[in-house]
Amino acid sequence: MHPLVAEEVQAGMPDSDQLSLAGSPAVTSEFSSRQRSLWYDAFQRLIRNKAAVLGLCFILFVSLVAIFAHVLAPYNYREQDLQNVYQSPNREHLLGTNVYGKDVLTQLIYGARVSITVGLVAQLIILMIGVPIGAISGYLGGRTDMLIMRFVDVMYAFPDLLLIIIVMTFIKGALPQAGGLFAPLAKLDEATGGLMGVFIALGLTWWLTVARLVRGQILSLRQQDYTLAARSLGVPTWRIVSKHLLPNALAPVIVAATLGVPQAIMMEAGLSFIGMGVDPPTPSWGMMIQEGARAMRGYPYLVLAPAAAIALTMLSFNFLGDGLRDALDPGMGNR
Repeated sequence: MHPLVAEEVQAGMPDSDQLSLAGSPAVTSEFSSRQRSLWYDAFQRLIRNKAAVLGLCFILFVSLVAIFAHVLAPYNYREQDLQNVYQSPNREHLLGTNVYGKDVLTQLIYGARVSITVGLVAQLIILMIGVPIGAISGYLGGRTDMLIMRFVDVMYAFPDLLLIIIVMTFIKGALPQAGGLFAPLAKLDEATGGLMGVFIALGLTWWLTVARLVRGQILSLRQQDYTLAARSLGVPTWRIVSKHLLPNALAPVIVAATLGVPQAIMMEAGLSFIGMGVDPPTPSWGMMIQEGARAMRGYPYLVLAPAAAIALTMLSFNFLGDGLRDALDPGMGNR
């Protein structure tokens, strides 16, 4: 080595005192105390957002009501009393009864179970389909990316509602008579009161946005230094994607999933309203609105109760989604 270069390198190296000071417990403790993870900062920003916290509290309340519906409901949701139909709210029936003499409060409580289940399970299916496809498309690129994205474009050309109705029609009409490999699926749909059909319909049609979102994140992250270093070290592709890329692309996916839950709840209510959702007698907020619309002028409470439940639940998820989006945005820390 050239003497001048050797002297410069030697001068730039820290001495033993500096190294011992840098490794001392006091300095290490101070450095660790100043280090805060992204998730901790995001949590702090989230709890400062009053609307998001209020939405989260209401979501937890509805979720607890859905979980303990069999304990909280004053009656069995299958129970009918045809001698006491269209009763106004009273002590025995706090929200009155419907056209079949069923307690509206009981229907509302069990309807929360259906709506929360549809929202969460549908998003889980959407993530299971959209995240891997988006990650593969974004990381591999080239012809694979082109083929996947062209297929996504073709799927985007179909109206969501029309495609969901087609899938639901097949599940409810053709699937029970199909037999063979479809027989277990038909039995599972019947056992869940029609919920399995809703899960499949939403999962098969709503994964496109998540796939595009993940693809965009992976395209930007795969050129980062840590990705290139892992690739140069011979790390397997699946490990790079699962350990390095997907965790860094998680924040927008969480926000998208949170904002997708109210859309799924609204879609399930709309399908149940037109008779394509859950099967009676399984309670659903959409089905309650459909039944109450027949006598809305004389008995408005039949529509107001489920409509208010849908509106408040969707509003809470939107508040939480907006709060998560702001909290997980690193730029929000400087505002």
